[in-house]
Amino acid sequence: MFGPAIQNRAAGAIMGAFIGDALGLGPHWYYDLAVLRRDYGDWITTYTDPKPGRYHCDLKAGQLSQTGIILRLMLRSLVERGGYDEADFCQRMDEEIFPFLNGMPVNGPGGYTQQSIRDAWRKRVQQNLPWGQTGGQADTTEAIGRTLALAVRYAFQPQEMAAVISSNTRLTQIDGTVVTLTVAYGSVLSLLVQGHQLNRSLSGKLMRLARAGKLPFHTMAHTDLQPPQEDLPCESGYSVSPDALLTPSYIAAAALDPDIRIEPAWKVSIVYGMTCAIYHQLPAAYHLTARFPNDFESAVLHAVNGGGENEARAALTGALVGAQVGLSGIPRRFLDGLDEGEALQRLAMDLGSKAGASIGEGKS
Repeated sequence: MFGPAIQNRAAGAIMGAFIGDALGLGPHWYYDLAVLRRDYGDWITTYTDPKPGRYHCDLKAGQLSQTGIILRLMLRSLVERGGYDEADFCQRMDEEIFPFLNGMPVNGPGGYTQQSIRDAWRKRVQQNLPWGQTGGQADTTEAIGRTLALAVRYAFQPQEMAAVISSNTRLTQIDGTVVTLTVAYGSVLSLLVQGHQLNRSLSGKLMRLARAGKLPFHTMAHTDLQPPQEDLPCESGYSVSPDALLTPSYIAAAALDPDIRIEPAWKVSIVYGMTCAIYHQLPAAYHLTARFPNDFESAVLHAVNGGGENEARAALTGALVGAQVGLSGIPRRFLDGLDEGEALQRLAMDLGSKAGASIGEGKS
């Protein structure tokens, strides 16, 4: 059952991301929670239509935002090419996404185009720059939204996983902190696909991979409590500290500490921040994953009902909890209500089979 279990968790991660994205489509970007409650009631329980005049207003309940559409594009590339082929991914972006953009936010597939994709479009289409010179400074989670598929595909190959996530992220976002946090999220997700839990122990497992040179994070600052005797050079391509790997277990410890309570749990959006910034999104997603490790519904619905950038929060949370519960642990109604859900499940299962086939290298 080892192979089927991995495929189940891998597919759960992918479908969890799609479900979270679609759940956030209707109530996306309400920063005034009183207005959110007025428009959608006290508790959002399922997919909803966007309200007239708001984001994604031409779409219907259960459909994907542009982030979900690009994740689907990534999945198709991975499945059809048998692994990550950056040239193929870029060609698909050139042919399937960029021709439908005009540089404006409220435009394009999914009804809205995020800053990092707009920046890449301008450099690629208007300035005719090659891929690799298209990244910008957006501090958001768009790269995670598509590279989470790479974390699933290379869940048992940490060095390759980190390398391809870093490379793909830099196509649209080049800020070093964003790249580091994106690789760290992928590293967390890969361990969950393997069968670990997001808890107090997870960061220790990540740190062991970093010390073994399997994840590109320097570890001296955490492993040696004495003042350093020399100034060791930072290896090129490595994050300067392991802090992004330590964050998940710090957040999990807080989520599980009976003396630290965020009630109701949707208020993680207020505690950690409602905005699009990656450093607000990740703590909330890690918290909800640790708090509801076996309850996909509670995790994603608290992510959605927190308002703000709830679409990304729900997608990131959905991937993490989906990996913990597996596809079989996701309530059927979320799968049935998702637009093109059966086709997406087939892609997710195909990717999961490839993740399972790569067992051996780098398993922690």
